Amino acid sequence: MNTHLDLSDQELQTQVESGRIDQAVFNHEAHLRLAWINIDRYGVEEAILRVPEQIKSFARHANLKDKYHHTLTVAAVKLVYSFTLISSSDNFQDFISEFPQLKHGFRELIGRHYGIDIFRSEPAKKTFLEPDLLPFY
Repeated sequence: MNTHLDLSDQELQTQVESGRIDQAVFNHEAHLRLAWINIDRYGVEEAILRVPEQIKSFARHANLKDKYHHTLTVAAVKLVYSFTLISSSDNFQDFISEFPQLKHGFRELIGRHYGIDIFRSEPAKKTFLEPDLLPFY
């Protein structure tokens, strides 16, 4: 397997949860896809609960517990959702092509919502910090 796109939606979700996905395959775009899958299947509120648990499970299995960042995970779900509201895409590949800023400008998108550097914030790693500049939707 070369990329997460070689996996079905169910395979991606299952491999993340079980920690079997290769760390090189579970990149930023794969994280966004996981959010997209959960939003599509369960709605945004359930996705906000499920995606963090799925990624924490992956981090535990991959011995990367210190890498998990709760605010960024929830913010990613909320950003993906905000773009789905205006999207005409019915699959992830078209969706990420329609909104490449999610993949290539994520830090800048986050910066529109937060006045602090949440990437380095220790409290933001453990609990979700609401945006202080602009709500996600």
